[in-house]
Amino acid sequence: MKAARNGTKEGLGRRKLAMIRKVSFLQRKDSTGDGKDDAGYIDVFLCEVKHPPPQLCPMPEGLSSQQVVRRLILRSIVQSESSYLDSLKRILQEYQKPLLETQSVILNPKKVRQIFHRLHEIYQCHCMFQIALASRVAEWDQSEKIGDLFVASFSKSMVLNLYSDYINNFTSAMALIKKACLSKPAFLDFLKRKQASSPDRITLYGLMVKPIQRFPQFILLLQDMLKNTPRSHSDRLPLQLALTELETLAEKLNEQKRLADQEAEIQHLAHSTGERNLNKLLNSEQRQLIHCELLTEIVFGDKGQVIKSKERKVFLINDTLICANVNLKGPPDINTLVPVGPKYTVKWSASLLQTQVVEVGQDSLQGKDGVITARCHSSTASITGKVLLGPPRLYQELEELQHDLAVVEEVSLLVGTLHGIYQNLNTTVSQDWCLALQRLIRLKEEEIQNANKCRLRLSVPGKPDKSGRPVSIMVVFNTPNPFSKISWVNRLHLAKIAQRKENTSGWECAEEDGKTKALLSCPLLTCKLSVFSSRTHTLKLEAALHSPSQSRLLGFCTASTSLPQGYLWVAGGGGNSNHGQVEIFSLNRASARLVKTLPLRAPVLCLEYVKEPCPSTVLQEGTEKGPRAAKTGNIICVGLQDGSIHVQSSVDTAVQCLLTLVNPDNCPVLCLKHLLSFLFAGLANGKVAIYHRKTGERLWDVDSCKLVSLGSKPVYCLLTLEDTMWASCENQVTVIQGDSLCMQSFEAHSDPDFHVSHMVHSGGGVWMAFTKGSSIHLFHTETLQQLQEINISTRTNYLSPGHVCVSSLLISQGMLWVGTSQGVIITFSVPTLEGIPKITGKAMTSLNAHCGAVDFLVSASSTLASDLLRRDSIFNISKESANGEGGGGGGNVEGERGEQKLENSHHRENLETSPWKQDKPKHLLLQYHLHSTSQLPGKLLTAQPEQANPRASPDLQMEDGSIYEVNEDPDVWLRGRPLELGKEGEAKRNKVTSTAIFSGGRGYRRIGLSASEETCSDSSENTLLVWQLPLTLSQ
Repeated sequence: MKAARNGTKEGLGRRKLAMIRKVSFLQRKDSTGDGKDDAGYIDVFLCEVKHPPPQLCPMPEGLSSQQVVRRLILRSIVQSESSYLDSLKRILQEYQKPLLETQSVILNPKKVRQIFHRLHEIYQCHCMFQIALASRVAEWDQSEKIGDLFVASFSKSMVLNLYSDYINNFTSAMALIKKACLSKPAFLDFLKRKQASSPDRITLYGLMVKPIQRFPQFILLLQDMLKNTPRSHSDRLPLQLALTELETLAEKLNEQKRLADQEAEIQHLAHSTGERNLNKLLNSEQRQLIHCELLTEIVFGDKGQVIKSKERKVFLINDTLICANVNLKGPPDINTLVPVGPKYTVKWSASLLQTQVVEVGQDSLQGKDGVITARCHSSTASITGKVLLGPPRLYQELEELQHDLAVVEEVSLLVGTLHGIYQNLNTTVSQDWCLALQRLIRLKEEEIQNANKCRLRLSVPGKPDKSGRPVSIMVVFNTPNPFSKISWVNRLHLAKIAQRKENTSGWECAEEDGKTKALLSCPLLTCKLSVFSSRTHTLKLEAALHSPSQSRLLGFCTASTSLPQGYLWVAGGGGNSNHGQVEIFSLNRASARLVKTLPLRAPVLCLEYVKEPCPSTVLQEGTEKGPRAAKTGNIICVGLQDGSIHVQSSVDTAVQCLLTLVNPDNCPVLCLKHLLSFLFAGLANGKVAIYHRKTGERLWDVDSCKLVSLGSKPVYCLLTLEDTMWASCENQVTVIQGDSLCMQSFEAHSDPDFHVSHMVHSGGGVWMAFTKGSSIHLFHTETLQQLQEINISTRTNYLSPGHVCVSSLLISQGMLWVGTSQGVIITFSVPTLEGIPKITGKAMTSLNAHCGAVDFLVSASSTLASDLLRRDSIFNISKESANGEGGGGGGNVEGERGEQKLENSHHRENLETSPWKQDKPKHLLLQYHLHSTSQLPGKLLTAQPEQANPRASPDLQMEDGSIYEVNEDPDVWLRGRPLELGKEGEAKRNKVTSTAIFSGGRGYRRIGLSASEETCSDSSENTLLVWQLPLTLSQ
């Protein structure tokens, strides 16, 4: 058995024989394929008499609600696994077995084995899992544990290898099935018969795709199980570990599936081009497919009308953009059985660096660097030099509305000179005409913006003109949704950054023979910034934080290429100076820029961001407690070396000190965190100062300071974790309850000289670093037990021998960032779900480093405004308003004519039931805002006889209808409505996050290069390195 553990063939063989002799349901496998592939796998034959399928016993009485839910989830797991095994068995029994029979040579047996590669082994693996699951289900009411079973069953490398082989072969298997359907009619008839005879009519493709979907299903079920497991339950930690294993496994399989799909796409594309340079790129080992998608190319006429549209597949490969025609046609009977791969015809390719995204507001690229820009026209249209951007028809309609507004304003002035008084012709009506046109103009502007949200305009290089000047062609694509548009803009922007020298070899995996990572697979170094340069480098970087602040002025594309919106506060002090300083950088562009400097009386040691309470909470408190004080907005607490805490406002750059807190010992404030109504300050004398906020107040009470002693050494770190505060002192960590301030301590390191210096949290674990040594420890947040220890000095080749320690720590977007005292930054991939953030993969080392220690690592993250992702939102709102969902006040715009608000709902009903409403034209109608002019003074000016228009008539007439229909009120569309509870989920699904990482330290240098190529800037200059990540879509 020892030899087997060491991996020798002889030991493995002896282990197999021992298992076969001992276990009756294991037998030798008759290998049908290559012996090398099948080594180590054993056939499992399930006998339902000896091993009946899992079955829950009747539910006992007296169970809690959580226990009942856990039983229901367990039943779902059992049913799901049983259904999955049945699907695998159907593939093997109904498809593979008949095709391998000697009397029926429908397909070459070698190809059959290739199509169903590893399916038999996957079936065996899950048969073993079902045996163990049946045993666990039988004793469920006694143990109620299942997490350890998933860990034991799916943490083995054999499972990853089996599924990896299957997923890597899946695309080739589908191509073989497609080819066999086209060349062998008997095989096509065989697939049709099998589908027709199956009770659920699932195709072979539908069955074979289930292994790819299996682990995401497991993850969802275990997430539900974990949500309904109490914190004190013995199954809690095993479930978290199981989630970690399954998430890690699913991520690896997803990455392999992505790479396999990309390789297939590139191969399809390579077969369709004859251009030498393009073929060289596509067949190069260095090629990487960054992004590809099916878009619709649109060609406009001279007047802005759409001449034609055609689906194109657009590829972004390394530094080249390729547009190809798509031919998805295939025999319809084959299309229903297996997806038919596309055939591409390359239309054009362009250098990425010469491709520009052109947005609304950029009138023309003509004249820029002597480049002539032309729009893509139909063959009968002439090419003009000026590009009319945006939907041209909408721009023309906007100009017409602006012209009409100018005319109506002049008419309004003339109406004011009338001597007579008329109901329907006076200054009130004419002013309302102007108001209605202004709203229609705003509506048209938003319509243009909405059209722009799904329209990608690219300026690509064309052939030079006759005089030799370069020509740029404007190509317009429609994207499926707004997220697709901003994804393209973001990927194009980051792909250009990836071509820079510092990113072409930006990261390295030490355990992969020096293999470098490039393009968008790793964070990209966006820019380098100097900090405190005016103070002759005397100040030391101490802390930084991100203050989110969305800018409504940013354009659609600017928001998708800029850094996370808001402001970056960078603080420092010390050195040769007794003063401190905070520099505030704006992040609302592609690179940060300094916008404000805030000098302070003492060196700054720490910062803490406190978000303003939500408006609903403030409104509720104001209703209960009476008038509220003025809003303070988001605030930032600044901890100083003199023991004071400055509470600063963070409303954009209008920074002012709202409050100053002082601790009784006047001890330096090393760290700050807030929890509920408390502000915690870690002090250098081993105490924690706790400030309390009075009920209904926004700021903390200066006289409420309470000191809690943790030890005699400095409190280096505080961590907010749910409703508790973790505080480190020496080698101990104290957990303080937020409501009662009760404390519980545990030992984080066995050596008392190793003080906890950094703590970061993710899922069910906390990673800790220490003032000495190069190891980081992982602790469970609930049991407080240590789960893992990683020595970072053994994970990279770029740390010099000697004193190495962790100087900063950060977890963001599934990556654990470790900054070292030698300026080198190392990252590890960690799970992002509710499991344990264990490190299972290899470390990556950034080849962009600081000359001194990494003083801090800060993550900046912001969510793009939801209206950027809502396509035609105003139209949806108008339809909802038309259906009566908008509530009253649809026509009461901006508070005008408030006395008419009560009449609006009645008037809307009249409009909806009016006979002329049914034949409403598709274009907007310019109608009166007033409900009726009958209440205005004066006589009715009309060509009809007076009796045809009685003044007291309550009925709504065509003549005195409002200037625009209430159910199409542009102001209702512009204002919108708060999302209802049932519709809020849709907004959450469209959450797009922009993330950047900032590291601060002395100087900048490149590592991993030869001695002549290594670069190092001024090692005494405080420098910020900014890494940007691609936009992510989350739910």
